[in-house]
Amino acid sequence: MKTKQRLYKVFAKAFEIPVEAVNDELQYQQIAEWDSMSHLVLISELESFYDISIGMEDVLEMNNVQRVREVLHSKYGVVIEH
Repeated sequence: MKTKQRLYKVFAKAFEIPVEAVNDELQYQQIAEWDSMSHLVLISELESFYDISIGMEDVLEMNNVQRVREVLHSKYGVVIEH
């Protein structure tokens, strides 16, 4: 089972921040750690963790944690439980 907490850990690992700093409202460039380079690290971590390949169009859409959850679910069938 994939949980929201595990998703948050993927974000925390990619951005090298405490998992407590991650929530659904966290947005691209809201924190210094989420810049264009770390966004690519995040995508790589998501692909590895969920065993998927994320298309470029989706990469560009993933601009906050909530949107990442939505794209993972709607386009890749990843169900993330609360």
